[in-house]
Amino acid sequence: MSKITKDKNKKLIEVLGPVENLESYVKADWWRHLFNANYLRTDGDVVEDQDITKHEVDIFLAAISTSQDGGILDLCCGQGRHAMEIATRGYTNVVGFDRSHYLIDRARKISKANGLTVSFREGDARKLPFRNDSFEAVIIAGNSFGYFESTEDDHRILKEVMRVLKPEGKLLVDLTDGNYMRANFQPRSWEWIDKDYFVCRERSLSENKERLISREVITHVNKGVIADQFYAERLYANEDLKSLLTKVGFTAFSKIANVSSESKRNQDLGMMAERIVVTVVAKKEWSAVKKVQQSKDTVLVLLGDPSKQDSVKPDGSFDDDDYHTINELKNALSALTNYDFIYLDRHNTLIPDLQKMKGKSNYILNLCDEGFNNEASKELHITALLEVLGFHYSGGTPQCLAYCYDKSLVRGIAKEMDIPVPSACMINPEDIQYVEFPLTFPVIVKPNHGDSSFGITQKNVCYDLQSLESAIIGIREKFGYNKPILIEEYLTGKDISVGIIGNPFTSYNILPIIEEDYSALPEGLPKICGYEAKWDPSSPYWKIKSVPANLSEDVERFLGASCLKLFERLECRDYARFDWRLDNNGTPRLLEVNPNPGWCWDGHLAKMAKLQEMSYGKMLDNILKSCKGRLSSAQVLEKSD
Repeated sequence: MSKITKDKNKKLIEVLGPVENLESYVKADWWRHLFNANYLRTDGDVVEDQDITKHEVDIFLAAISTSQDGGILDLCCGQGRHAMEIATRGYTNVVGFDRSHYLIDRARKISKANGLTVSFREGDARKLPFRNDSFEAVIIAGNSFGYFESTEDDHRILKEVMRVLKPEGKLLVDLTDGNYMRANFQPRSWEWIDKDYFVCRERSLSENKERLISREVITHVNKGVIADQFYAERLYANEDLKSLLTKVGFTAFSKIANVSSESKRNQDLGMMAERIVVTVVAKKEWSAVKKVQQSKDTVLVLLGDPSKQDSVKPDGSFDDDDYHTINELKNALSALTNYDFIYLDRHNTLIPDLQKMKGKSNYILNLCDEGFNNEASKELHITALLEVLGFHYSGGTPQCLAYCYDKSLVRGIAKEMDIPVPSACMINPEDIQYVEFPLTFPVIVKPNHGDSSFGITQKNVCYDLQSLESAIIGIREKFGYNKPILIEEYLTGKDISVGIIGNPFTSYNILPIIEEDYSALPEGLPKICGYEAKWDPSSPYWKIKSVPANLSEDVERFLGASCLKLFERLECRDYARFDWRLDNNGTPRLLEVNPNPGWCWDGHLAKMAKLQEMSYGKMLDNILKSCKGRLSSAQVLEKSD
């Protein structure tokens, strides 16, 4: 039997009653969603205790005995407590790496506030974005190992660690003592976290006795249950860990210490109660330096065709602003010295031009978001052509672009994933009357297919049936749109965008979130960032600015987690932008997903990048590196298979 409760953002949470088998409720990827603000609440008595962190770092540094500039990687670093403590002791080349956007974002903010120079990066530990032989030491601390269903994934992590360690470099692992935990875990416990929160825990061994299964029910005294979560951690005994490390090729296995944490709350320590600290040495030769790494990548850049009509643009053709945008792109790319760029923008000869370039380029930077022959509905045709011709390319696949071109389809996928969307309905071309209209006014009318805010103006915000009919007729006649129309509730909260550069299974970066500043709009105009804001300099909407979003920590965390899930589910690649709007209750609701978002120098993605002190050229470079890293990862996996 389960009950449904709601958190502060009105998101439905399923709360289970008693369950007989905890293991059956553990998701394979539980680690993707667990490490957030609730994690810091429940485990804060240990992982936020500075005295405990200092004591652990004393042990770690004595064990690895590395030089202060030799490079230390804190792998699966969480909120970066060990990495920052190491940096305060004069170590100048410290890197923290973790899968949790929430924890990495928190680490960056704390590090910056304290004037530290730790580099924090997001990504999957099974594919590290670092060069061979980069670090003198790697630490995996605080029981941050053994989260996957299969030991093969643990093996992949250790192989990556071996790769990035310098010869004779050391790996230190701080891990739960598996034998101790099997004999001493608490089947049930509960504790007060603070005056507002308490947590109840259940634990059991997995059927094969190799993992400890845990359940946490976190409750707020006024809001009720805010989380009912299940997770599983592999139990490595000393001899198991030695066997795994030796299999990867590490030598000189040494058990350094037993570590016992103490909770100042005097509460359940769980997996942090009794841990072992071991070190091993990377017995390896220096990696061969491949000459190919010194050569430049030849990259084809695909663009829209300036010689053809483009119905999305106000006058139907490229103008001075478009040519200026293209020149800004070329100038930024020309400064990237590791590449040679060849530009293709004539669609009449695109197929033979591509065939001539077969085997002469490393991959394609696909910036042809106008579509084949500048027809937006044929954006996916470009990628389909590249697939047929056998080219590697940046950005979304044909399937991804097909998904995201259909706003209603994306809404349905989001709802299936429990991601909030505005209430909406569809009007087909043959529908001329609106009987039993299901929404409450005001509403906004949008073409269901299209991008670049095509067909969306201030007149699309409707307050009654008459204005709704006029808006639909306007889309049909003014924009020549004869496909289904989406009618959506008009949200008046913050208008926000989230950008991601990278790929979740290699390395990714969630850019600072922006919101639209509508303060310069004359009173009475609907606050939307539509066609006029992007294409009409004479419109008052041209004065809209994008500013850093002022959001609560919980909302930022929810947006980051939701965008990552959508990125993967919709098969986005390398970069994407997600547009949201808050409702009257402050709940983020997804508007649309842009898998190949605007790449221009003054676009939303560039604005977000700038807030992270990332120049336009660096943004483009990061997209290229994301594409190259994804392709390299895929090739490695093909070889291993």
